[in-house]
Amino acid sequence: MWERTLQDLIRGLRANKNDEAKFIAQAMGEIRKEIKSKDMELKAGAVMKLTYLNMLGYDMNWASFHIVEVMSSSKIHLKTVGYLAASQSFDEDTDVLMLTTNLIKKDLSSSPAEVAITLNGLSSVVTPDLARDLRPEVFTMLNHSRPHIRKRAVLTLYRVCEKYPEALPQGIIRLQERLDDSDPGVVSATVNVVCELARRNPRDYLPLAPHLFHLLTTSSNNWMLIKLIKLFGSLSPHEPRLVKKLQPPITDLISTTTAISLLYECVHTCIIGNMLQGPAGLSLAQTCVSKLAAFLQDADQNLKYIALLALVKIVPTHADLVAEHQDVILASVDDDDISIRMRALELMTALVNKHNLQSIVQQLLSHLVQPQTSIPSAVQSLSQHVVPSIPSKALSAPSQSSTYRLVLSQRVISMCSDSLYDNVTDFEWYLSVLVDLTYVSNVDIGAQIRDQLVDVVGRVRAVRAYAVKLMVKLLSDETLLVHAGEPGSCSEVLWAAAWICGEYCSELLAPEELLPYLLHPEVANLDPDTIVVYLQAAAKVFGYWSTEAAQQWTDDLLDKVKNAVDSMMERLEDFVSSPHIEVQERAANMLQLFTFIKHDLTTYRPRSESAFSDGYTASLSVFDAPEIDNGPAFPKSLYLIHPLFSAYELNPVASAAQASVPVPEGLDLDAWIVPSMQVPAHDENEGGQVVAEKKVKKKSKKGKEKESSDRPEPKGSKRRKEDEEVLIPMEDTETPEEIAERERQKAERLERMREDPYYITDDQPPKPPVDDVDSIPIVRLDELPPPTPKVEPRLFALKSSSARSSSPRFVVEKAGGMPEGAMPTPPQSQSAPTTRQQTPSLFERISTPPPILPSFQQYDVPESDVRASTPEPIKVARTKKGGKKRRTAGAG
Repeated sequence: MWERTLQDLIRGLRANKNDEAKFIAQAMGEIRKEIKSKDMELKAGAVMKLTYLNMLGYDMNWASFHIVEVMSSSKIHLKTVGYLAASQSFDEDTDVLMLTTNLIKKDLSSSPAEVAITLNGLSSVVTPDLARDLRPEVFTMLNHSRPHIRKRAVLTLYRVCEKYPEALPQGIIRLQERLDDSDPGVVSATVNVVCELARRNPRDYLPLAPHLFHLLTTSSNNWMLIKLIKLFGSLSPHEPRLVKKLQPPITDLISTTTAISLLYECVHTCIIGNMLQGPAGLSLAQTCVSKLAAFLQDADQNLKYIALLALVKIVPTHADLVAEHQDVILASVDDDDISIRMRALELMTALVNKHNLQSIVQQLLSHLVQPQTSIPSAVQSLSQHVVPSIPSKALSAPSQSSTYRLVLSQRVISMCSDSLYDNVTDFEWYLSVLVDLTYVSNVDIGAQIRDQLVDVVGRVRAVRAYAVKLMVKLLSDETLLVHAGEPGSCSEVLWAAAWICGEYCSELLAPEELLPYLLHPEVANLDPDTIVVYLQAAAKVFGYWSTEAAQQWTDDLLDKVKNAVDSMMERLEDFVSSPHIEVQERAANMLQLFTFIKHDLTTYRPRSESAFSDGYTASLSVFDAPEIDNGPAFPKSLYLIHPLFSAYELNPVASAAQASVPVPEGLDLDAWIVPSMQVPAHDENEGGQVVAEKKVKKKSKKGKEKESSDRPEPKGSKRRKEDEEVLIPMEDTETPEEIAERERQKAERLERMREDPYYITDDQPPKPPVDDVDSIPIVRLDELPPPTPKVEPRLFALKSSSARSSSPRFVVEKAGGMPEGAMPTPPQSQSAPTTRQQTPSLFERISTPPPILPSFQQYDVPESDVRASTPEPIKVARTKKGGKKRRTAGAG
């Protein structure tokens, strides 16, 4: 039969490629018949064919017992087939392995050929039980007279120790003996086994260090030297004396060897073994860096990759040595291989310092520029404020995926913002870089750019004027606004631009010119969070501009302010109908404020015009006091908006500031702020303790139950079980007349609603109302007494905008603000107020105070009275009236 040989089976498979499953099924049926044969040759042939089919993915676990039968054959060529099939198909869950213990022991004491076959098979099928039972035989084979048997025994010992760790102490001793073996193959195998075992616990193999060092200095086998170098790299962190001992031979190997693999292992061992420290390590580090730099110039891409990996590990200790080869490393960033570019990018990030940051960033930015395009950056438009950097060469950008562009952009931001901008010396340049990334990154990195812009401007005061100029350019760029919804547009930067211009609008030269951009119709297409910031910024800018206009008021400005208000109101009406509640609410609030301002501007009359007016009240503004002579010469509503945003300055806050705020004395954070409307009916005994009423039932002589307690039972309460608390509503009892009147008014109101066609009624029966609408008192505001007229001080001058110095001194506020109570001061008897240290607002910077608006009554606050950060706790006192408990809130 042609299926009896393996060669025939392979030919049949090749001839039946179109119907392979049918042929395999037919062959498996014949194999099942042959493997049950008593002829050992035929059985071994079936096992061999089955082993080949198992390599193709077909199961042969059903033939495990037959494989053991072939392993027990006395013929060496059949035994080889059996051990090969066992190593191919057996695992720890194979049941028949327990039958092979005595068979393997017998084979290990046979001829050298059978011992070699048995050791090869045992290393593949060894289990914890086999390792425990066959450990003595394997140790015996380490002293065999044949070198190839000793080498196989050493390799098998590794599998035995791996499966049965209790054999490791004795195994280390026997391995130490094999390090002095006369055969180089046995020594090389022993070094391999020790190197693999030392990965788990290197400290156990320190006694082998003298023998290993002798081999390191005497052997010429590069492969064994690689293993020795790896092994010493694992041992040297646990024995510092090895570092000094290993430096001379490793330096000699690095300087003399021509084997690239051995050279790299020496360099890697020097890095992980802490051999580059100290004076002796400096020269070794110089040698390692020079060798790795030569790898970067090699045509082999693999050498470039491993050199970049090694240099990244050397940078933390010898950054100056690696920086000498910065040009070679930058050339690797231009490589076509994406893996080499990523490793070079990682290395450049580690090399950054104050001196080379700008040149490295400029080089990396050039990779983001698309071919035949230039960076439309703020650097070019405002070059007079930017420190010139090293010009980058024109590059043909390699193929860049969006993932690489994202990583590259993130690296640029991370290397500049590392350690709170330690490496940045010119923050105007950094802001320009962030704007450049907005235009050239073409990936979704806008959120990170936004956070960086806000953080830099908040921490560095000297850069705020320049930042406002850049942000105005972003806000006025209609292209960026129109394409804000596209992927990679970085539209989140507009959030930061609007916030910076609004928060620091005092740096604007012409604030009124920015208002049309903040309320552009295309703004409605932005993200709702960005629209909210736009609206808030528009209010801030208008408030600042109107205040400045009031300080230098002339009658010619009236029409300009009116036009600005009308334009603002017209734009805000579009946002009032926004589907986003936050946008809608802010727009509605602003619209009401501007409606108020418009009314005041409409009723405002100049002094020259009001002096000849016939009517007295016709010339009065809604803010004017009864005495016209004391009123200002400008519409006082111009000061309405700016004080709402200029009371405090936003400063950076320390990360631990919130957790460091002390809890004022007397404040219980777990207590209810508003007491419950229902309270348990408790009594207070003589000691001040609140006790519940206990009702004791007593039997009278007439058989009736009487309830007795320490105090009379509240009126209207029912009988309760013993020790049960009674909850009494805290509401006054209404008289029958009051109840009838309230019901009558409620019926009239419902009747009016029923006849109203615009009122939607509910068919379900109405639930009893909790509150009575008719009982709400009505307060007429027109009956309030008029405020006392105040004397208006003289107007203050407009703040002069001095020219910015050519080389500003940037100071970064890294620590951030901390609450006053968090300072390590002795505890005070009273809760310390947490007043914020801030820069003066607009009204505090001027030499004279702003005009006092006469329509609002001024409150006199004593200077010694400092408002605490947390109000005093409200104490609750319980009183009784008419048999019911009521709770009254007092100020303590």
